[in-house]
Amino acid sequence: MYALQNKVAVVTGAGSGIGRALALRLAQHGCRLALADIDAAGLAATAALLPSPPYTHRLDVADRDAVHAFADAVKHECGGAHVVINNAGVALSQTIENMSYEDFEWLMNINFWGVVHGTKAFLPTLLAQRDGAIVNLSSIFGIITVPTQGAYHAAKFAVRGFTETLRQELDGSGVFAVCVHPGGIKTNIARNARHYVDTMGNTDHARSAAAFDQMARTSADEAARVIIDGIQRRRPRVLIGADARLMDRIQRWAPVRYPAALRALLRLSR
Repeated sequence: MYALQNKVAVVTGAGSGIGRALALRLAQHGCRLALADIDAAGLAATAALLPSPPYTHRLDVADRDAVHAFADAVKHECGGAHVVINNAGVALSQTIENMSYEDFEWLMNINFWGVVHGTKAFLPTLLAQRDGAIVNLSSIFGIITVPTQGAYHAAKFAVRGFTETLRQELDGSGVFAVCVHPGGIKTNIARNARHYVDTMGNTDHARSAAAFDQMARTSADEAARVIIDGIQRRRPRVLIGADARLMDRIQRWAPVRYPAALRALLRLSR
């Protein structure tokens, strides 16, 4: 088991959702916290919920220089880092035909390059101390695909490939990598999505967000619990939620034909 007591845990996207839940649970495990988010108000709200003040830093993970400066600040303020959770992410629902390059690049810069920046900024410290974990948030959408999620899939499949490669390269270093694949989690990611369009072609933002809420069965707190358990057990791959486990299994059974099975399940769930 990987011990978390007195370790410095870094969490991006800590101003809400899974990031906030991770901060609260990591504090319960005795971690010292370094938290970042582009939303300063959300970050302050998370900090106010914690038993002791964390180090907080307003951060755009898409900005490479800013992420490296954050890593330097964490080293100065906290003495280093041990667990780095690259959690920050955004959503975009749009067909590939209608998706603008601007929107595609916006999502990739946060959901993929943000993970790369966080990994490379903190990895030298972890390797030097031969102790630590890099935890990267992919998604069940890094395993299966659905219409209108082309950009999100591109980023989350990339995170998966990046993290699985990293895990092999870290073998014997004392540092390990964890790739996390949440299913539907009850957060505000759908409500904050850019150009939200659901798989039925519905462009009503509120109705689409409500449909996501109906499918999202796992709480952010439960997701955080499962992620932390995966870190403690050094699990290379963490699936969150019964929906993620089911979709992963269907994809294994029918790697080409799984979309038809998913459509049938969606019809049955209505």
